[in-house]
Amino acid sequence: MITRMADGSAGDADYGEIGKVYRGFRHPEPLIARAVADVLGDAETVVNVGAGAGSYEPADRAVTAVEPSASMRALRPAGRPAVNATAEDLPFDDGSFDAAMATFTVHQWPDLARGLSELRRVTTGPVAILTCDPDLVRGFWLYEYAPEVLDTEARRYPSVTELAEGLGGEVETISVPIPKDCADGFNEAYFGRPELLLDPAARQACSAWSFVGKGVHDRFEATLKRDLADGTWDAGHGHLRQRQAYDGSLVLVVSRTAD
Repeated sequence: MITRMADGSAGDADYGEIGKVYRGFRHPEPLIARAVADVLGDAETVVNVGAGAGSYEPADRAVTAVEPSASMRALRPAGRPAVNATAEDLPFDDGSFDAAMATFTVHQWPDLARGLSELRRVTTGPVAILTCDPDLVRGFWLYEYAPEVLDTEARRYPSVTELAEGLGGEVETISVPIPKDCADGFNEAYFGRPELLLDPAARQACSAWSFVGKGVHDRFEATLKRDLADGTWDAGHGHLRQRQAYDGSLVLVVSRTAD
């Protein structure tokens, strides 16, 4: 049985707290949404597991959302409710959906193998997982300022190999470029806008920051403010301000057919 927090969160992060700032910083990025929709193919019915506030759910499909956190369910638009359930125990019959999606969520699942098996069980077609490749997260400039945060992300995100083995079938991994004005405020979205990560609420909207102490936050703020003021950050990373997109750790892992 999966242990759940007070608001129903089933992973290791408390979305009762994260949900307080989520709406202000985590909006679906159209270019990422397009990448997700493309890999869903012509599926008409889609299950979105770990659906959160509903980001990246395609508006032109019949989407059934699954979200254990009451705080996150409350952020969903009117008319788009979510089923209160976990990835590991989906309350649907075998083959109920044409496709499945899971965005920024698999690192929260206590039993990854069981959750992936459930995704494949209820889906006849493609399963698309938007996640970060843990082998790539430390390549981001944030590692120079708050290595504990990206070490946390690298530890929590399952490897692409784990996801592929858990889903089975024909699996493809697709790198997803992050646009410079990305609307979705995960860490790498600020690749060319470092000043925005100085906002504590922006960091609160990224779950990895909840696993480090106040000292890490304080050191990060002090060091980045100093380096922005004296030009050190721009000397090392200023070219990113001009980049139209950043190829970081964001990937889509897509299982197109079942074994």
